[in-house]
Amino acid sequence: MITAMIVLFAIGYICIALEHKIKIDKAASALVLFGAIWTTYSLLSGNPETGNELLEHLGLTCETLIFLIGAMTIVDLIDTHGGFSIITDRITTRNKLTLMWLLALITFFMSAVLDNMTTTIIMIMMLRRLIPETRDRWIFVGVIIIAANSGGAWSPIGDVTTIMLWMRGNVTAQSLILYLILPCIVSTIIPLLIASRMLRRGNRMLPDSTIITPLPDGIGKRFSRAVLYTGIGGLLFVPIFKSITGLPPYVGMMFSLGAVWVATEWAYGRKHNIEEDVKNRVSKVLKNIDMSTILFFLGILMAVAGLQSAGILGSVANFLDNNIHEVFSIASVVGVLSSIIDNVPLVAACMGMYPVADVASIAAAADPSYTEMFMPDGLFWLLLTYCAGVGGSILIIGSAAGVVAMGLEKIDFTWYLKNISLMALLGYASGIVVIFLESILII
Repeated sequence: MITAMIVLFAIGYICIALEHKIKIDKAASALVLFGAIWTTYSLLSGNPETGNELLEHLGLTCETLIFLIGAMTIVDLIDTHGGFSIITDRITTRNKLTLMWLLALITFFMSAVLDNMTTTIIMIMMLRRLIPETRDRWIFVGVIIIAANSGGAWSPIGDVTTIMLWMRGNVTAQSLILYLILPCIVSTIIPLLIASRMLRRGNRMLPDSTIITPLPDGIGKRFSRAVLYTGIGGLLFVPIFKSITGLPPYVGMMFSLGAVWVATEWAYGRKHNIEEDVKNRVSKVLKNIDMSTILFFLGILMAVAGLQSAGILGSVANFLDNNIHEVFSIASVVGVLSSIIDNVPLVAACMGMYPVADVASIAAAADPSYTEMFMPDGLFWLLLTYCAGVGGSILIIGSAAGVVAMGLEKIDFTWYLKNISLMALLGYASGIVVIFLESILII
């Protein structure tokens, strides 16, 4: 049974990784993998509790999916109302170096609230209007990918992996921000310094032009700004809601979505001069949600859950504990792997391998000091959050931000490897050093 499940998972993962080669959407491969893994487990394990285990894992997975649907809807609502143009249209500098640092700063903090993929799309669309030279624009895009992934790693709502770890109680919002913001800043600044030297070789000035993004039909600046502030406020409210009520984050996200929905419906109800077919109501935006992404997460998370139920992930954890037994090495390897393999199943696998430690498990452990690192907000979980998020920048295929940039800008894999990967790796390693120093002085 174990061998069959591992082989199935490997085949499914290869299909996901070669999505563009085999012309099959990765969501389809993930769903087939989900069904194959659990079917094999059910037929060969002889476990009468398979159905209950499946239901338990499905419930935990759906918490994450519901959260993502709410967040994606709010972000799309802001975008369809031109809310992000309020930020991007304020950039007027003509100096390339100043522009690079400014865009990296905006990307870093924007991706902490939005997802890194959406932030990357917004920035690339603006870059196309500002920088006509392909070579320089690709350098900017490389920096944006790094800043987006680093910015998402220190926020509880900035990346799918941080959302997963936060919602399951492995980390708290306060610890993520407190302990990871400095390493993430360092992982962005180091590549920025290197990229700045690359820009100094050529012309440092941009054409003197002012770029104003037109707002959608019937949407004025005041309305666009109101949707932006309401949506961002709703997203930022979620961690506050969880800390006050103790309820799961998806409840807060649904509450925020409902509040934004009510606000926009009320606003449209007062705008009788706008044709109904151009009104970007939430009900209309919901039809444009990327459901293939949601189904991909469903399939891959449930497939990994099947490996967990079969005890495969526990065996891998025991092997790592017995042969490596050092959290920095384990998490660092996961981060490098996340540049090749999607970080969502990697993090899901680690969560299945290592249950969150409590006082009883620490007292019963052969090495209590090592087990302590797996407590809520323990060093391992903070390291894993950082490494899985930031490590994806090392290769262009290692993150959603990189993949979408590759598609929009037609960036060659080899070009990114030669020009961006080393600076991303240096930034990644520098952030790990900062976490190591924090572990000595603070954690």
